[in-house]
Amino acid sequence: MYKKVLALALALGLTASLAACGGSSSAPAGSAAASGSASGSAASAPAETVVLKVAASPTPHAEILGAVKDILAEEGIDLQVTEYGDYVVPNTAVEEGDEDANYFQHQPYLDNFNAENGTHLVSAGGIHIEPMGVYAGKTKTLADLPDGAVIAVPNDATNEGRALLLLEAQGLITLKDSSNLESTPNDIAENPKNLQFKELEAAMLPNTVEEVDLSVINCNYALQAGFNPVEDALAIEDANSPYVNIIAVKEGHENDPAIVALVKALQSDTVKEFISSKYNGAVVPAF
Repeated sequence: MYKKVLALALALGLTASLAACGGSSSAPAGSAAASGSASGSAASAPAETVVLKVAASPTPHAEILGAVKDILAEEGIDLQVTEYGDYVVPNTAVEEGDEDANYFQHQPYLDNFNAENGTHLVSAGGIHIEPMGVYAGKTKTLADLPDGAVIAVPNDATNEGRALLLLEAQGLITLKDSSNLESTPNDIAENPKNLQFKELEAAMLPNTVEEVDLSVINCNYALQAGFNPVEDALAIEDANSPYVNIIAVKEGHENDPAIVALVKALQSDTVKEFISSKYNGAVVPAF
C-alpha cells in the first residue's frame, strides 16, 4: 500500500513539473512576449498614407506642385491638387478647412486678404516670383503710347499697386509714395500722358488686352493665355520684386509635418531645375 501511494505521488509531481515547463513556452495574451510580437508586427506594417490637399492656380503653381508629387509619395504623403481660377476661393477654402494649404499668392496679397476678410492665414514658406509684365494691346510699344491712352490693371489692392509701381519704373507715371504697395490711380502725383486706367479682375486681363492700349498682367494669367513673359512683355519686373509666391496655411498649421515636407520639397534643387527649364525666366525661384 505504501509503495502504491509513493508511486502515485511521484507521478503527480512529474505531471505538474511538465505542465509548468510547457506553460513557459507560450506567453498568455497581454504578456511581455505577446506584446513584443505584436509591436514587431506593427513596426513592419507600412505607415498610413497622409492626404495633403492643396489649392492652386493652374499655371505655374499646379505644374510646380506636380513636380514634387512623387517626392512626397515616397514620404507617405498623397498630394492632391485642386485648381482654382480666382484669387478668393483658394483662401476661403483653407480658412474653412476644405483645403490644407494653397499656392497662388504673394505675401502682400495675403496680408490684404486677411485684413479685409478676417481670415487667419499665414505663410509656410516662399517658393517663386512671377514677374508682372506690361503687354501690348492697341499700342505696340511704350514709345508709341499716345496721350490719353487706356491701360488695364488688376483691380485688387495689392496687384493694382504693383502694376502702378511697374508703370512708374517705366517713367510713365509718378506716384505720391512709391513705398505704398497698395497705391491706386488716385495716388498718382504726375501723369504727363494723361493715362486712363481700366481696373479689371486679374483673370480677365489677358482676354481684354486688345481692347486697351496696354495691359499689366500677372505672370500666371499671362502664361495661361499663351504669352511668354520674357519675350512678349514690353516691360517686366526684375528678380528683386518683393512679391514672392508662398505656401499659405491656416495659422497654427505652418509646422504640421506634411506642410513642412511640402515646403522642403518645393524648395529643393529638383524644383529649381524644373522652374528654370520649363519657364525660361518667366518664373524665378525665390530660394
